[in-house]
Amino acid sequence: MISLVPSMTETLLGWGVEPVACTRFCEHPELVQVGGTKTPDLNAIASMEPDLVILDREENRREDHDALVEAGVPVWVLHIRSPADVVEQLAPLASELGVEWTMPQLPPARDTALSAFVPIWRRPWMALGSPTYGSGVLEAIGISNVCAPDPEPYPETDLGEAGRRQPDVVLAPSEPYPFAERHRGELEAVAPVVFVDGKDLLWWGVRTPAAIERLGRALEGIRSR
Repeated sequence: MISLVPSMTETLLGWGVEPVACTRFCEHPELVQVGGTKTPDLNAIASMEPDLVILDREENRREDHDALVEAGVPVWVLHIRSPADVVEQLAPLASELGVEWTMPQLPPARDTALSAFVPIWRRPWMALGSPTYGSGVLEAIGISNVCAPDPEPYPETDLGEAGRRQPDVVLAPSEPYPFAERHRGELEAVAPVVFVDGKDLLWWGVRTPAAIERLGRALEGIRSR
């Protein structure tokens, strides 16, 4: 089996299933790497004759999926855009792989009390929109996404526009862009800043329940103001 999705690689290992290969973004250098999520080495993948290649519509390209199918490689496609999708879509995959797994109970969703601007890139500025898994996680902890009304799931924007949306907090993740303390000044022009582990916000799977709890705790200081 090959995973072309970092979240899925983490989940497979959490299930005790080691993929024969993964992408360089999966952060497991001990495993064979077959390119990036959007630049996989299709010839290398086909030559390994995997019994399954796991993809996600958010992470991977349709043309790579089609090329694998045309080459006769079995594929399993996920489309995770909310914590509920994690439960609904990973359970059948676990069953297919012979893994006994039940998603732990997700923390009950909180009433929406705050709004957030979530930058995911800089130069150009891009933000987390909707429908996306990250926005679903925010909803679970009672945070509305000020960019959710945008037509694109990851809209381009700027900090002036972000400020005009009057978010209560800037939730700055460590990936895909490595936001850190050095960016606090410019981000605080929009709203108070909370730096969070980008994986907790954007990676789904076995980490989901604990990630929701960690993010909720990270925002307690903002809630209490």
